[in-house]
Amino acid sequence: MLYFTRWKALGIILTALIVCLCAVPNFFPEAQVKTWPAWAQRRLVLGLDLQGGSYLLLEVDSSYVKKEKLDQVRDDVRRVLREAKIGYTGLVTRGDYVEVKVKDTDAQTALAKLRELAQPLGGLMGSSGQRDLEVSDAGGGVIRLNLPQAAMLDRMRKTIEQSIQIVERRVNELGTVEPVIQRQGNDRILVQVPGLQDPTRLKELLGKTAKMEFRMVDPSVPPDQAQQGRLPPDSELLPAAAPPPPSYVVKKQVLVAGGDLIDAQATFDQRTNEPVVSFKFNTSGARKFSQATQENVGLPFAIILDNKVISAPVIREPITGGQGQISGSFTVQSANDLAILLRAGALPAPLTVVEERTVGPGLGQDSIEKGELAAYVGSILVIIFMLVTYRLFGVFANIAVAINVAMIFGLLSLLNATLTLPGIAGIVLTVGIAVDSNVLIYERIREELRGGRNAISAIDAGFKRALATILDSNITTFIAAAVLFYIGTGPVRGFAVTLGIGIITTVFTAFTLTRLIVAGWVRWKRPQSVPI
Repeated sequence: MLYFTRWKALGIILTALIVCLCAVPNFFPEAQVKTWPAWAQRRLVLGLDLQGGSYLLLEVDSSYVKKEKLDQVRDDVRRVLREAKIGYTGLVTRGDYVEVKVKDTDAQTALAKLRELAQPLGGLMGSSGQRDLEVSDAGGGVIRLNLPQAAMLDRMRKTIEQSIQIVERRVNELGTVEPVIQRQGNDRILVQVPGLQDPTRLKELLGKTAKMEFRMVDPSVPPDQAQQGRLPPDSELLPAAAPPPPSYVVKKQVLVAGGDLIDAQATFDQRTNEPVVSFKFNTSGARKFSQATQENVGLPFAIILDNKVISAPVIREPITGGQGQISGSFTVQSANDLAILLRAGALPAPLTVVEERTVGPGLGQDSIEKGELAAYVGSILVIIFMLVTYRLFGVFANIAVAINVAMIFGLLSLLNATLTLPGIAGIVLTVGIAVDSNVLIYERIREELRGGRNAISAIDAGFKRALATILDSNITTFIAAAVLFYIGTGPVRGFAVTLGIGIITTVFTAFTLTRLIVAGWVRWKRPQSVPI
């Protein structure tokens, strides 16, 4: 156990040195670190509780998700029956199901066709046997398509996953550092943005669905008549985002959807020098937009965001390049915000802020100071205890623990991890665990000495026989940290990450680095007794 080849010793020292060097960027100003090579810029990010910032808890509108799904089912029913040339009446949505009435003679054919709409939950990999629709014959030619609870939960899960991706893209567009965005429960999303002291703009960005559509304005009915209920069946009245006019009558048919956008940038109009948003379509969107503008030259078309008309320009000539711009009395910030929303994509459902907190930088600094004080006091007491109890071997243990802590910060920096107050607690706890490993080794050496072994033999046996005990204790602690990470959220995860990394570095320093230091001392001194 005390013999190390030259290459093995060199490998241990280089490993510890390289990992410790990864923590160096944390001791330099961020502006200076950004001038370094990209591979050397990894550093710890302080969490919300240490540097302050904004905390939002968002809730997905489950009723909207259900309505969207039922509307989709209703449209699919209409399409399937038309393709099958089956006449129907009374296609309506009631509660959790869609109902349609067909002739008794067509009931079985329609039932068979509509059952094809039901797909296994989980897509192609679904193995539970459940489907996202229950299609049944209610009698009298009435067919009912019900949305089961399992399908609704699956729909909510997919909506949450999609919303998290879009929220993450929107928050990242703000230029913030390492936001924390994760699911909470069945219908909520947690957003933590360290360093952001004013959450107003963030709430505005996250509160908008950003569902963009391009539709034609219906000039046949003035808006004032439409307000009195005189609307064609294929048109609807929508408010203007920035009146006048207060509203527009637009056709329900969507010419191009916002999903066909591939880029949006805030720019300035070359003629008026006003802020505008330039957009670009994908190939499919460019083709549809070109066809729509060719067929409607001289007519106004509406650019609609979240059911509000933000602009209604007249098509002067066909737009065939797949590019255009949106104008509408924008400020520089509002144009930039709209571009962010369009680039990130539309949310599948509206989000509501149900909880909001802002942590000031002063409170974060106070947390850092108290965390540092706890770490210093704990470390000093541990160092004194080891020196008093184990003398020279206590010095070896303290050197190993110091390198252990440096390696923890190096690994956290390498992962670009976020350090929180519970994370600091995990590091302080790791110091105790690392010392505990050394205590087990040293006490085992004492037992071997009392058993009559000579100094070198006792040291070798102490390391060898303590290995199993320390591995057992550290593995069980690591399992607990892993469970905390996968089950816990927020601060609990931060604690679990630092504790888990600390366990790995503790095993390395206790059984590799400390053993290497002791082996070097033994080779140098050839001791006849152990100063322990």
